[in-house]
Amino acid sequence: MKYLIWFLLIFLIIFRYFTTRPVYHIGDRVRITTTILSDPVRYSTGQYLKVTGLKIKLPLFPEISYGDKIVVEGVVGSGKLEDPKLISTSPSKSFTSLFRNNIISFYQKALPEPEGGLLGGIVIGSKGALSPDFYNQTKLAGVAHVVVASGTNITFVVSFLMGVLTLYLTRRKAIVFAILGIILYLFVSGFDAPLVRAAIMSSIIFLGQGTGRMVSTMRILFLTAGAMLVYNPSWITDIGFILSFVSTASLMLFEKRINSKLLKIPSLLREGLSTSLAAQIGVAPILFVTFGQFNIWSPLINALVLWTIPYIMILGSVGGVVGLVMPFFGKIILWLSYSLLWWFVRIVELFS
Repeated sequence: MKYLIWFLLIFLIIFRYFTTRPVYHIGDRVRITTTILSDPVRYSTGQYLKVTGLKIKLPLFPEISYGDKIVVEGVVGSGKLEDPKLISTSPSKSFTSLFRNNIISFYQKALPEPEGGLLGGIVIGSKGALSPDFYNQTKLAGVAHVVVASGTNITFVVSFLMGVLTLYLTRRKAIVFAILGIILYLFVSGFDAPLVRAAIMSSIIFLGQGTGRMVSTMRILFLTAGAMLVYNPSWITDIGFILSFVSTASLMLFEKRINSKLLKIPSLLREGLSTSLAAQIGVAPILFVTFGQFNIWSPLINALVLWTIPYIMILGSVGGVVGLVMPFFGKIILWLSYSLLWWFVRIVELFS
């Protein structure tokens, strides 16, 4: 029976891939209307996004953000839209988008750059909050997955929520509210593939715990991948989707073994180093083939900065929410995180 389920899942993915992808021909002039589900990546030369399978480069202004509805026109090239023109853009007026934008704005007013933008990236996964130069440095240093939307964000959100909720509620009730918290975080931070993957996996694991059923995490990983590809088959070519699943599988297979070999290293650095080394086993070949570069110091860099993330997320989240109501007290809380952000920035600058 289980083989039949896997067969049906694979069949559905293939069927959805060929029946839902837009039929474009090279040379066609098209007009695309869509809602942005993830912040564009910004460089000094422009902002980049992917819409209906086509890579699009637009000028830096007007800035496009998560939740905006845009109309763009251009000529279909090989996997990209050539000579694209932004016809119109309509900012989202939803509560989650307004909340997100206000939080990011408060971070950038309360702290100098690039620390303010870095805080927005770590807490909310906003690529748009980071300056193009600093974002490029994080890519060169191998820590871009930390400063934008990733499964790491979901992991810390889940850990924090469960830690607080279980103090006041039974575990089953805490699990329900934790899952609701995960969904809310997705709406605020965006629907990047790594975030969706982590959210689905966390929810399935929690549901299994709540019902007393133990499920193999590797099986959950593949079921999650299948479900995501049935919903959005275009993710199969998304490098973020691929890296997220490969790194997660590598962590499951190798992290404990590597950790056991690093017992002489201080615990503060050991977890980050073992996690990074395990993930790199899977993702390093993909990064090298895709981008033609790989920072050999990446595991060490990750070990030096990963330990700061839980504290930055907690202080940033609390300070941001408090700051929307009482700006003065919010700034005080945010400044408690400044030394950690400063350390993160200096490490990135040193190794990039």
